Amino acid sequence: MPSIDSPLLHLHPNDNVFVARTALALGQEIPGLAQRTRAQVPAGHKIAARRIAAGEQVRKYDTVIGVATRELEPGDYVHSHNLQLVDYYRDPAFGADVRPVDYVPEGERASFQGFVRADGRVGTRNFVGILSSVNCSATVIKNIAAHFTPERLAAFPNVDGVAAFAQTSGCGMSSPSEHFDVLRRTLAGYARHPNLAGVLIVGLGCERNQVDGLMESQGLHESQLLRSFVMQDVGGTRATIVAGIAAIEEMLPIANQAQRSTVAASHLKIGLECGGSDGFSGITANPALGAAMDILVRHGGTAILSETPEIHGVEFMLTRRAISPEVGQKLLDRLAWWEKYTAGQNAQFNGVVGHGNQAGGLANIFEKSLGSAMKGGTTPLRAVYEYAEPITESGFVFMDSPGYDPVASTGQIASGANLICFTTGRGSMFGSKPAPTIKLASNTPMYLRLSEDMDINCGLIVDGECTVPEMGRRIFEQILRHASGEATKSELLGLGDHEFVPWHLGIVS
Repeated sequence: MPSIDSPLLHLHPNDNVFVARTALALGQEIPGLAQRTRAQVPAGHKIAARRIAAGEQVRKYDTVIGVATRELEPGDYVHSHNLQLVDYYRDPAFGADVRPVDYVPEGERASFQGFVRADGRVGTRNFVGILSSVNCSATVIKNIAAHFTPERLAAFPNVDGVAAFAQTSGCGMSSPSEHFDVLRRTLAGYARHPNLAGVLIVGLGCERNQVDGLMESQGLHESQLLRSFVMQDVGGTRATIVAGIAAIEEMLPIANQAQRSTVAASHLKIGLECGGSDGFSGITANPALGAAMDILVRHGGTAILSETPEIHGVEFMLTRRAISPEVGQKLLDRLAWWEKYTAGQNAQFNGVVGHGNQAGGLANIFEKSLGSAMKGGTTPLRAVYEYAEPITESGFVFMDSPGYDPVASTGQIASGANLICFTTGRGSMFGSKPAPTIKLASNTPMYLRLSEDMDINCGLIVDGECTVPEMGRRIFEQILRHASGEATKSELLGLGDHEFVPWHLGIVS
């Protein structure tokens, strides 16, 4: 990292572009360049560090992010208008970069205050949840949850709330199908999530995703804290709302008996997300979160990287850390599936990034992926999971998902994540239940502008006030506080009631 006085960042000696630490004016003199800037360049965007020939590879983080479409002079603005995405062979080199983890001895590991469930799993929150098997019961479950106002829950101080997880599928879909399996797996993941003390599942009665079939296929069994209703059997909308309220009222005293106790940080499963990424995300927030995840893994915890389209182009960074060729190949197989799934579409996997990413300085998916992959840190890749598949391996793992934040986070939570860490450069407004979201800002101006939404300012790194390892330690310590019950900014704002979005894969008929 250069001096704080320099307006440029040179991320690797082999890079032929600089990143603007602050906005650059047309004709601005740049120390170390033979000439002045040749355009206005926003903060986080790139300029040529030397002459780049037409067709020459452009390198950032010593990784190819495309080729120049015309000759570029030092100081030229480099972005999507003169940078073309070109795919190329990337050696997966399975396991080449695997290094043993220096685990912290069990007796010395960090701890937090969590809810220990009967099966030994640990929650960071203590909600009662209501699930809809089909969109047709969504209104009913929302009305049941709405009954339980803060005033009505005041008698149950150990319960964090009653949350409704409505969804828009469950019927009009192929069954059996991959989509059908994914939906059921997602619902079951929430039904048995350690952050939910009790669960009510509500169906309509004539949908394809029948409640009894859902429960039987997923090994769910009715109990005091797992109930189900079918609206057509109970007597309709109003009757089901009344019955649902009564069922939750019976669960609340039992759920309230749960109390926090000291548990090891090895019980933490952190879902890693990024949204509204910018040119600073891969310099500050993402590598700092990766440093925090390296600490978590050393303490026996689990870091879950997802958003498969957002590792496209840099998958070798993960396959080189795979503990076996089988693990590395499973990741490549998921990328091959995505290539077929998105063929012919203007999807992110095929190079097109969102407006916010473009405005923030990211020209294409390869450049965005470089930053996204850094969230996973540097420890070995131990396993690759399907969307919403239960995660049983500790350490750094990957779960297949789209890059769309609510869908990816929903899958991670269904897989067992009891916290989400979400980096953002543009300022994504996101929260989740029952696992809370911690928001990490990539730059100070955005953090200050959106301070009510952001939990941690990783922009201090580019400001020269903090190093990546130091920020990683701060993030880890804040994770422990939020896991112990300290509310995140998104929780204080009440986010999370509309961010349950299972992945829709199939046709609607």
